[in-house]
Amino acid sequence: MDASGPASRQHQEPTFSELFTPKLVTILRDGYRTSDFRADAISGLTVAIVALPLSMAIAIGSGLSPDKGLYTAIVGGFLISALGGSRFQIGGPAGAFIVLIASIVERQGYDGLVLATIMAGVMMIAVGLLRLGTYIKYIPIPVTVGFTAGIAVIIFASQVKELLGLDIVNEPAALLAKVMAIWDSIYSIKPLTVGLSLLSLGIILGLRRLRPKWPGLLIAVAVTAALTAMLHLDVATVGSRFGGIPSTLPAPMLPAFSLAKMRAVLPDAIAIALLGAIESLLSAVVADGMSGRKHRSNCELVAQGVANTASVIFGGMCVTGTIARTATNVRAGARGPVSGMLHALYILIFMLIAAPLAAYIPLACLGAVLAVIAWNMAEKQEFVGLLRSSWGDATVLMATFLLTIFEDLIIAIGVGVTLGAFLFLHRMAEAIEIEGGGHLVADDVADTVGTSRTPYDPTTLNRNAIVYRISGPYFFGATATVSSVLDRIGEHPKVFVLDFSDVPLVDTTAAKALETFLHKLQKSGTRVYFSGTRKSVRRTLLIAGLRRPLVHYAATADEAIANWRTASAPKNGGL
Repeated sequence: MDASGPASRQHQEPTFSELFTPKLVTILRDGYRTSDFRADAISGLTVAIVALPLSMAIAIGSGLSPDKGLYTAIVGGFLISALGGSRFQIGGPAGAFIVLIASIVERQGYDGLVLATIMAGVMMIAVGLLRLGTYIKYIPIPVTVGFTAGIAVIIFASQVKELLGLDIVNEPAALLAKVMAIWDSIYSIKPLTVGLSLLSLGIILGLRRLRPKWPGLLIAVAVTAALTAMLHLDVATVGSRFGGIPSTLPAPMLPAFSLAKMRAVLPDAIAIALLGAIESLLSAVVADGMSGRKHRSNCELVAQGVANTASVIFGGMCVTGTIARTATNVRAGARGPVSGMLHALYILIFMLIAAPLAAYIPLACLGAVLAVIAWNMAEKQEFVGLLRSSWGDATVLMATFLLTIFEDLIIAIGVGVTLGAFLFLHRMAEAIEIEGGGHLVADDVADTVGTSRTPYDPTTLNRNAIVYRISGPYFFGATATVSSVLDRIGEHPKVFVLDFSDVPLVDTTAAKALETFLHKLQKSGTRVYFSGTRKSVRRTLLIAGLRRPLVHYAATADEAIANWRTASAPKNGGL
């Protein structure tokens, strides 16, 4: 058969163009009609109405001025849609970044955040170009649910000051210290601020229940801002705290940096890159599930890297794909990335025209917006479900959750992933079985009733031959189980067959673990066969040195016995 035929092409690696062509190019190449643009214009406006108050609230919650959230939605959001690998991804400032950004700004200042974000952007571009984006899917669900719930708790705690109007001059970043500061300042609670907070929450939650299609966040902001302006309410506003927001985009500017500064912010850059990649690809997966489309993960990561770099150069903050706004985009009938690009342009138009009005927005209302975000982020059902599922998942979940709250996000993710990996290895090690003599002799015996396999029985071969079958992934975690069984074999037979037909993978450690046992058999004159090895398994075994004359290979155990009979016939006439 011609190697270039259709059958071989099915297994070829995707080309660079197939992996990294933005979805914008794809839809334009396939044909983009006026009706598509009309649908994208409507959905983009819908998303912009949601994104406008969120962008300002997230920036304020991160310890920055509200304009930085708008710059992020405009520059970062536009580039993510224009260059990304998802048709419906909406980029902008995300609630998941609030804790991380606030910590960086507190320790390194805004210039440190800019440098860390640029470094994170370069990392994401490199990860995408190296085609490593698919590995993000190996982060366990308990880890993502745990750190998301932890972030939600911290976000809510950070907004208590604004919701109650407390007089806290320097609010600590650490949760316990923050709670103590809130308690010590509870006497300064302002009833008027509390009233605006409750009004904002009532509007947002009431409209979500009674008129779910109405833009509850924007209506709450507009109503409370109008009341503040008309009644001259003595409450903290965007204008009183930040002096309002500019009506133009700032000129691009690079931060001052040095090798020492880069080294100082490197852990923060890694955290930004990791969290940004997780959030953006989770959001793209959600969009795929809602639309039936399929995103290009590595192309998406490259776009995220470019967008993060450009966002902070233009005075913004970290940007990523946002699940809620992306879902809104899909539900609003978007046809492609043009919707996300238009959403960014709509926010720019608002900033150019209506920036002075933003000065009247009460911070209590934006605190209510973030409180709702925190409640939605918590994934309460998933959290409770994981606690009930198994002790392993519950351990990973709680470790990630508690470390996020009391220690650090990157430490929480690192510990959670490590615990999840060890839990997976433990489960895989327990799944290994080694079968011989008609019964399972692994430490954790599995129920084989109803299976189609027929166990090997040495009595049908006589004492000169033994056949054992390994079932499951044979890796370093399973070597103790297999070795202990093999070492218990008594008198060494004339032929020993180890059947690998049910082994999907072998690692070098496991292969090397067999070597000592096989040398013992060789010294006693036993001829060893490995049967049923898959191509990848045989390659690993051969690399580990398990080759002739130590080991012979056969397609099946029966073939191995037949080969041995043929080889030994001149000496003893077979079995």
